[in-house]
Amino acid sequence: MARVLIPIPRRDFDPTETAVPWCVLTERGHEVMFATPDGAPGAADELMLTGEGLDVWGFLPLLRKLTLVGGVLRANADARSAYAAMQEDKAFNTPMRWADLATAQFDAVLFPGGHRARGMREYLESAQVQQVARDAFARRIPVGAICHGVLVLARSVDPATGRSVLHGRKTTALTWKFENAGDSIANVTRFWDTHYYRTYRDPPGKPTGFMSVQQEVTRALANVDDFVDVPSSDPEFKRRTSGTVRDSDADRSAGFVVRDGNYVSARWPGDAHAFAHAFADLL
Repeated sequence: MARVLIPIPRRDFDPTETAVPWCVLTERGHEVMFATPDGAPGAADELMLTGEGLDVWGFLPLLRKLTLVGGVLRANADARSAYAAMQEDKAFNTPMRWADLATAQFDAVLFPGGHRARGMREYLESAQVQQVARDAFARRIPVGAICHGVLVLARSVDPATGRSVLHGRKTTALTWKFENAGDSIANVTRFWDTHYYRTYRDPPGKPTGFMSVQQEVTRALANVDDFVDVPSSDPEFKRRTSGTVRDSDADRSAGFVVRDGNYVSARWPGDAHAFAHAFADLL
């Protein structure tokens, strides 16, 4: 049995990318520990749990619970069920503090994602969480990252070399195609709060997508080709790149995962089951 650390922010982490791996790992007999900034239990992005607020009428209290677009974009039933179970877990309700973390306490670390800027930026920009990533790679223990979780690793720079822990690694992450598609939808359906899906906006003078997850991660790599997306020759190419098909525990064929040694990465919630099982296999 391995002890696995999952660091999360106070709020707005993605429920699927956190709860599905928790569920798979605990079912396989591993011990999962959580850590938050202050040691209080974290809370997932409510929009991703309920879908409320993702339709054009979502700002109206009487119509908010009517979800069409929100019903498609939110976590699916399996993920919501896993999240509800995780909320009852003792370790989830008694997390450690980021400041108290030492990778020697754990056998592996998994970095989930989430995109809502309100809560995710403290996690993505945390020097303490980045130190955990550096230590994990230095110890060569299993590391998993999905979606924006890969961004934590891209920003985890070794002060001795000035390079990210991902330099020289193959990885995937949230693709610009997926991030831009979500942003384009939200700009219409959530018009009062545009760019809900863009955690970071592109600064003036920079090309479109400069601060997307894919482009920032790619800049941290040794070679642009080290960012891996589904190849066009993949027999499941259409399903894996449509952005509308998610994998499940029973059928993981729609999921896409990249493994490089002791490191496993994935793109979005639709890969969560394939990612969780690949990480558990690595353990």
